[in-house]
Amino acid sequence: MRALPEDNPETVLEGEVMPLLEKIVSDTVLDSPEDEGASHASREPLALTAEDQEAVGRVVNLLAASHSILFVTGAGISVDSGLPTFRGADGLYSVDTTEDCMPVERALSCDILCDHPELTWKYLARMEQACRCVRQNRAHEVIVEMEQHFERVWTLTQNVDGLHRRAGARNVIDIHGDLHQLRCMRCLHRQTVEDYSALTFPPHCPRCPGLLRPDVVLFGEPLALERLMILFTELDDGFDLVFSIGTTSAFSYIAEPVRMAAQFGRPTVEINPGVSEVSDLVDIKLNLRAAPALDAIWQAYRQRFPS
Repeated sequence: MRALPEDNPETVLEGEVMPLLEKIVSDTVLDSPEDEGASHASREPLALTAEDQEAVGRVVNLLAASHSILFVTGAGISVDSGLPTFRGADGLYSVDTTEDCMPVERALSCDILCDHPELTWKYLARMEQACRCVRQNRAHEVIVEMEQHFERVWTLTQNVDGLHRRAGARNVIDIHGDLHQLRCMRCLHRQTVEDYSALTFPPHCPRCPGLLRPDVVLFGEPLALERLMILFTELDDGFDLVFSIGTTSAFSYIAEPVRMAAQFGRPTVEINPGVSEVSDLVDIKLNLRAAPALDAIWQAYRQRFPS
């Protein structure tokens, strides 16, 4: 694994986030399983049970007392957009070995990108193709509306589909990057593309002989330091309320905001039809998909506080 740049984080970070930094600097995408938790969720409309309605009311009470909110989102939030998760029964890669006789983690690794870029781009293109015809759903929209309503709202997402930003969210930490942001592997050239339909694979840089790659974290690569710095800064400021939505929270940097909130007595909510690494830690658990759950919460809040 490549080390993070030699910037000393201790000169930048203070307080509560230092234990988190110590855990994360050695964490890579290759070390943990991909989000699987919400891949089995049905996309049919769900009727809220009495228990769900009671939980929604409790979440509304927490929102009423909050000025700052953190949403931690995984693949499950995009299920209602029709986007398959990476793994699981409906996943893009639900088998252990690809048609190229290697695990998909290997095909989507930094080593294979350097040695056989056409192979990595083959699978990146398939991921982008899956994202191409989908649009943001009600869960993404509710987060944007909350961002406009509350004093401070941030979203930490593992997703590379870009749907949070497409919905209009401004404060997004896309910790694994965005498939639509490309950068040259040799020079400083960067560009944004709507999709990959106009690209030839592997795509060449328009400014130098180098190749382009998506600005995403491949297997075996460390997280981008600049995104980590934003995350640490916001966590150090603290949040009144933390949501975990549609993620198994298998990565330490995804689970840690919930763990930190619990440690410091801040309320936490999980929206996930399955069980995650943080399910036993949260104050309120809604066993629902993201879109119907967030829509119900926001409607209830707006009915109680219409202004």
